[in-house]
Amino acid sequence: MPPAKTSIPGKKPAPIKKPVVKRPTQRKKTAKKKPVPLQVKFALFALLLVLLSPLYYGYILKGFSSTWRWIWDWGENPHYRTYTSYQIRIPDKYNIHGIDVSSYQGKIDWKMVKAMKEDDVQITFAIIKASEGIASVDPYFQRNWREAAKAGIVCGAYHFFRPQKSGEWQAKFFLQTVHFEPGDLPPVVDIEQLNGVPISKMRKQLSEFLSYVEMKTGVKPIIYSGLTFYNDYLKGYFDEYPLWIAHYHKAELRINASANWLMWQHSDKARITGINHVVDFNAFKGDSLAFQRLLIK
Repeated sequence: MPPAKTSIPGKKPAPIKKPVVKRPTQRKKTAKKKPVPLQVKFALFALLLVLLSPLYYGYILKGFSSTWRWIWDWGENPHYRTYTSYQIRIPDKYNIHGIDVSSYQGKIDWKMVKAMKEDDVQITFAIIKASEGIASVDPYFQRNWREAAKAGIVCGAYHFFRPQKSGEWQAKFFLQTVHFEPGDLPPVVDIEQLNGVPISKMRKQLSEFLSYVEMKTGVKPIIYSGLTFYNDYLKGYFDEYPLWIAHYHKAELRINASANWLMWQHSDKARITGINHVVDFNAFKGDSLAFQRLLIK
């Protein structure tokens, strides 16, 4: 007989492993996709065409812009609101707008100036510095005078007046620099300073200038000045001449009702496409017929 098996004390017998029975995997039944109807495909295609259309985005952007402007203008005077393109407020009772420029603005792209427009506001006229005193010609005058007219902008020219110099000499120098033609704005004299001379002498020299220019051109010149200077030194002395008054950042030009003003320079901070520096912005008092009557015949 084989010897009897004896167990070793303290050692448990090894567990018996049961064989693992693998269950067959069942494949999930996938439902067959139904084909997309032709009508749905056509509708999706049409929707894509609309979404990708520039006309659609123009409409959306226009609506967004109008909504944003309504929010931006909240609380502003509705008759003196901000025009984002020009970056200034513009009084809404005027239909004809213009700028005045000198060498300070540098080289100007006048075609871009003419093309700029926001709502109904665009540049109709430009008054360009021509001369100063009896010997200084603005270095950009000839270019501005030529290119602005070619772009379709009505042009005017101004002389920066120096009261310590002869008014008649200044007038002769101005008319030697500028050759006015039919369709131009009348000549303009810019008087802003006394330059240390007595008020009576300033008035005498200015009167000489105005009389000489009117005699030679057959047109009454326009006097440009700031509102304060006009009230202090000019009012009551040159009332027969039309006025162009500077008075900035106000909803209205507060001037005596009898003043013969035609143009109002209401901002010196405008931004104009085609010009790299800020620009003075102006409004003409009358309508388009009055503007045409003002031009040199």
